Amino acid sequence: MFPFVKFPGVDTILGPEMKSTGEVMGVGKTFGEAFVKSQIGAGTKLPRSGKVFLTVKNNDKARAVDVARALVDLKFELVATKGTAAAINAAGIACGVVNKVTEGRPHVVDMIKNNDIALVINTVEERRNAIADSRQIRTSALLARVTTFTTIAGAEAAVEGMKYLDNLSIYSIQELHAQLAAQAT
Repeated sequence: MFPFVKFPGVDTILGPEMKSTGEVMGVGKTFGEAFVKSQIGAGTKLPRSGKVFLTVKNNDKARAVDVARALVDLKFELVATKGTAAAINAAGIACGVVNKVTEGRPHVVDMIKNNDIALVINTVEERRNAIADSRQIRTSALLARVTTFTTIAGAEAAVEGMKYLDNLSIYSIQELHAQLAAQAT
């Protein structure tokens, strides 16, 4: 659990000092169910509808296409920066294009401030200027309380978990252990 909201203006990209801070647990019969429960436990609000903004580094574009496809299956609308939108559209998935802050208005920060964005997926190259360029996106999302994922693995887990938002069950640890023991024999 990362209490970024308590620190206005802080960048939500995780550095090495933050990657092992805080713990929560979710229990489920699938990874997605367990993940979404962990997010609920950590106070992360995963949206059920709306517009998702994606901007990912080049190495993440192929995986971002799969994330985009899963989001469309969940009935989300997609917008992305030019490069990310091109990769998503090339895969036959509808995705609008939105300007980066440096490309002029209207841009993605305007959309975030206008409450037009329900979820942000923002991965960046390990270069100082790339991190700085997308900082305004992440800090604006934090101020607007828009859930943001800064790794492609986090985005993949979130989308898998979002499939279970309307179908969560409660299990006792003892029940799950008994089922695992029965499967092992």
